[in-house]
Order: sequence, then C-alpha cells, then structure tokens
Amino acid sequence: MTLDRIRAALLAACMLAFTACAANVAAVAPNPPGFVPRTATILGSGDVLIHPPLVEQAQQDAAAKGETGYDFGDILGSIAPDVHAADLAICELETPLAPPDGPFTGYPEFSVPPQVLAALKQDGYDACTTASNHTLDKGFAGLVRTLDELDAAGLQHTGSARTEKEADTPLIVTLPNGVRVASLAYTYGLNDHPIPPGKPWSVNLIDVKQILAAAKRAKQAGADIVVLSLHWGTEYDHLATPTQLIQARQLLASPDVDLILGDHAHVIQPMQKIGDKWVIYCMGNLVARHSQPIDDNREGVLAQFTFTEVHPHEFRVSKAEAIPVWMQIEPKLRLIDIPRALADPATTPEQRAVYQNARNKIAGYLDAYGAMKDGLVVQ
Repeated sequence: MTLDRIRAALLAACMLAFTACAANVAAVAPNPPGFVPRTATILGSGDVLIHPPLVEQAQQDAAAKGETGYDFGDILGSIAPDVHAADLAICELETPLAPPDGPFTGYPEFSVPPQVLAALKQDGYDACTTASNHTLDKGFAGLVRTLDELDAAGLQHTGSARTEKEADTPLIVTLPNGVRVASLAYTYGLNDHPIPPGKPWSVNLIDVKQILAAAKRAKQAGADIVVLSLHWGTEYDHLATPTQLIQARQLLASPDVDLILGDHAHVIQPMQKIGDKWVIYCMGNLVARHSQPIDDNREGVLAQFTFTEVHPHEFRVSKAEAIPVWMQIEPKLRLIDIPRALADPATTPEQRAVYQNARNKIAGYLDAYGAMKDGLVVQ
C-alpha cells in the first residue's frame, strides 16, 4: 500500500470515529418537555438525460393524442405515485434546455426540449439539480435559459446560477410540517467548457472546503437537513472511485451535511452508511436512451430516505430505501417502476422475468459495500 493510500485510510478511519462519537454524545442529550419528533421523506433520482430517441418518442406520443409538440408524460408517468409520496423529490437535470421549438441536440453537446419539465412536475418533483459536466454545453446563455424554464415550470433548482446573488443563496425548501431542507449540487467538471469570464459563481464545482462552507451557511440560514447532490465518479463503473470514497467521508463527517445523492456514472453504484449518515454514490439514469443501450445504462433507482427528528431541528435517517426503475426500449420508450410492474397482474411472464432480473442486479450493485446489513430496503 502506498503512503498516500495509508494516509487516506487513516483519515477515513478518524473521520468515521469522530462521526460515531458525535452521534453518541447527541443520543444522550435530553429533549425539552412536549417534544414531538417530525419526519421528512426525501427522494432523489438519477440523470434526466434526453437523447434524440426520447425526443422522437415524445413527439410520437403527442401526435397520438392529436397534439403537436412533445409530450414526455407517458415516458415518465409510471413513477408518479412514488415521487408524489415523498415530502421532497429532487431530480438531476443533466443537460441544458433548448427553446421550445429547438433546435435540439444530443451527445456530445446537449440541448433538449423544455417540455420534459412538465412531465417532471406532473410526476411530483419539487426541484432539480443543474450542476453537471453538460451544464455549459450551450454556454452561459443556455444556462440562463435552463433556469428560466425551470422557474416557469414551477421547479426549484440548485447547482448553477444566473447571478452572484443567486449563487450565494442556498435553496431551502420548507415542508408542510415546518422541516426545512437545503439542497446543494456540485459537479466534478464541465467537459472542458470554460467558466464564463467574470462569472466564477455560474456553476458549482466540487471542492470539499467550499462545499462544507456552503453547507454551514445553509444550516445557519435555518436548514434542518442539508442534502448534497454530487455529479462525480467514473462512467460505467459500478464501484465508487477512491476519490468518491474519501470525499464522502470528509463531507459526511461534518455536522452540516446529512445526505449525499450521487449521479453521473449512468450505472448503479453502491449505497453506504457512514456513521449514522448515508451516501448513494450513483443512482444510475432516471431516463435515457443511449446510442448503445445495454442493461447497465437502462437501470436506475429512486433513492428514498426518511429522516426523523431526534432532538429539536436535529434529524437522522431512520429508513433508507431504493425503488428500482428500468428503461423499456420496445415497443415504446417507457420508464418502468419495477416494484409496481412486478405487482401488476397485467405484466406478462416475459416482462416479469426481465424486471425481476433487473431488480436483482440493482440490489446487488447497491449492496456492494454492505448497505443491506445496515438497513437498506430494496423494494
């Protein structure tokens, strides 16, 4: 083992011990008389990656209803019951949005129909993260247009910004029971697109010190829970990189970061409990149709975490769940909510075998670091 790896291992062990110690101290603190704990269920999902075949399917679906334009509702509709059931649902919007009439482009520089936002909103999403390696595919103008479209659709957003003031203002959502949840988002890079001159704040890039400072500001601004979305890792690798593993421990050792939701790899990566906190290193794709569709890039999860208040304004995850999803290619592009499809008597034996196989594979990827023994429930 190299000296750097030994140092990293020692650092990770120290951070884990610190987190466990802090949890034990908190556990013995008394609650005030009349304290009634609140809960908050937070759902995250993988990349919304609108490739050209999805645009074509949305156009065909609109035409089948006698409409013009693009309708993504049938593609994304199956997950709506699960997304609506969460107190806060956060999507990962991988790409910039084009004007409603296009032009639309796919890989390597995306610009996709803003009509997808109507389907996400209809499904029950409350907010989208916008920090990815594709954020600046269409420059700062594309970034601004994307955030304008999110505003128009009634979806909140975090990860990129139109102004310095917007960048410095944390996204904090107040739930009906008064719990306040902050959502922060960062990306590892921008595919060599330069940050716009004079706008260093336009896209959040991963820097542990800066993330911890932002999380602290969010807590100081009144957030009870801070959810951190990270666009990171190696594409098509089912395991986290050493950098991901180290950064997760560094970030979750802070009292200001409560959960990490990962994306970017386009495949499922493990969930892991670190101390009394959770990270999912990658949720896979939510919706995508890669030029070479394989099982791995058709699999995803809705990652759902229930937080319970243990002391006033102090929350811990009391339940970690994963809802597997699968991208159907034929006869039409459709996102399949696997647990619901398996429970549906109309599902054919052939379909059932495909969905069960996908569910089992997803569960295996999620459990690579022992998440199930720590309480993860895969539906």
